[in-house]
Amino acid sequence: MKFVDVKNDVAFRKIFGNSQKKEILISFLNAILKLDVEEQLLKLKFLNYLHLLRVPGENATIIDVEATDKKGKQYIIELQFTSKHGFEKHINYYACSDYAAEIDSRQTYALIKPTHFIGILDFPFFDSPHYLSHHIIVNGETYEHKLKDIQFAFIELKKFHLTEKDLKTLIEKWVFFIKNAASLAMIPKHVNDDGLKEAYQDADKHSWNKEELRAYDNASIAIQDARGKLEAAKKEGKQETQEYVIKKGWQKNMPVEEIAELVDLTVAEITAIINQLKNDGL
Repeated sequence: MKFVDVKNDVAFRKIFGNSQKKEILISFLNAILKLDVEEQLLKLKFLNYLHLLRVPGENATIIDVEATDKKGKQYIIELQFTSKHGFEKHINYYACSDYAAEIDSRQTYALIKPTHFIGILDFPFFDSPHYLSHHIIVNGETYEHKLKDIQFAFIELKKFHLTEKDLKTLIEKWVFFIKNAASLAMIPKHVNDDGLKEAYQDADKHSWNKEELRAYDNASIAIQDARGKLEAAKKEGKQETQEYVIKKGWQKNMPVEEIAELVDLTVAEITAIINQLKNDGL
């Protein structure tokens, strides 16, 4: 067997965003959210209405779902890979956008469902050495947790160092899959969860058709090519370097956050420049 790199945008969407195989995402979400047995998720509905709220020009890996647990309680869950540039603002913006987008001005607040933001980071960010962290809103003095509707969970892949023989919990096995699948030759023996097993099978390149493999390869090549060209352009010191970097990055479908990091501008500034370039015939 030969597995794809799950961190690839096309691969991630195919595995976790498949509406025909919801058991994959349900298994992952139950594991990362550490839900009690009676609170575990049973149903998912993939959403797309929130896409209208995204930052113009963004090219992020985002999966939005409405989840229902065993008690009938519903959640809005956003799962995405996040970039390093503007990280703090980024995750707060998206979590709050998801929360606010659930109703319009004519509806009651009671209809709003709790929102969970799940970020998979391919870079270290928090001070803690732990690869998995959960963040909630608490009283700064008493630590009382009354504001429960918006919560965050993060996986920092760079901090995950467990080998195959060390894996015990389901979340450990899921993170190992996301980080290391591309380097494996077979499904690990410890995989006994149906959702995770299905994820490995979907990650096997032999199960992909030609169009899917072409899209997968193009996604990898485009990012590598763009990064190389943008870095080279930045070092040239030309007067037009900044605009050149932004223009090339956009044409290569590079995430706005990564372009902003290369030229030391904010995402808002990059978005404005891209919009102007488009108006000028980009």
